[in-house]
Amino acid sequence: MAKKSVGCKEEILHITKNTQSDESKRVKPQQLESDFLKIFNQLIGRYNRWTVWSDFITIFACSISNILDKRHYEERENLYKSIVKKYNTEELKLFPQLMAQTFLALGIEPEQDFLGKIYMNLNLGNATRGQFFTPYSVCRLMAELSIDNELIKETIKKQGYISVNDPTCGAGATLIAAYNKLKRAFPNMQESIILSGQDIDQTVALMCYIQLSALGVSGFVKVGNTFSDPIIENDLLTNYWFTPNYYLDMELSKR
Repeated sequence: MAKKSVGCKEEILHITKNTQSDESKRVKPQQLESDFLKIFNQLIGRYNRWTVWSDFITIFACSISNILDKRHYEERENLYKSIVKKYNTEELKLFPQLMAQTFLALGIEPEQDFLGKIYMNLNLGNATRGQFFTPYSVCRLMAELSIDNELIKETIKKQGYISVNDPTCGAGATLIAAYNKLKRAFPNMQESIILSGQDIDQTVALMCYIQLSALGVSGFVKVGNTFSDPIIENDLLTNYWFTPNYYLDMELSKR
């Protein structure tokens, strides 16, 4: 994505490869959250918290999407450029650092809603929409109680995959908890798990997309109203964000 975006992409790929290194494992999750907030707060000044957060999430999502999603490349390239031109050189250096902190946090502790937690800590939730994210611990309990391992096994055997959908996904806590539960139960069947989510709020929908991508999930997120514009077969793909692993798994299935 232009010259400035290449650094973001390289940072994403580098961090993804190294989240399981011995050095990264020594970092405490709480420290990553604290470091993230320190970096983020350096961007506050010319723009308010909400604007900076929305811009960060959007360019982060565009950088991930444009690695493999050629269908939406030009549109998201232009969206990316329209945002980064607002920031000076020193400010732009901070965005890849925030991306790195996100990948490291989820690499070290995948059992969390990292971006959702930061979002609520920054008081960015939209109270008028009832936007209060369910704590991850509750989502994990729900996944443990509602996912039937035997039924999942039968479904995968019958159709070759299992899909999980959250029509009001928020930042993705419910989907992340479901994915982690399925991974624990079926450690050798990750390529058979497809997650999908939808949210009317573009920023939180992209938070979900980023976290699913960082965790190596095969799936997609749609931005839109679940009631008036739900995910359907043969849908227009304008507002769909497909994770890199979705494309990688599709390529593997063709071989």
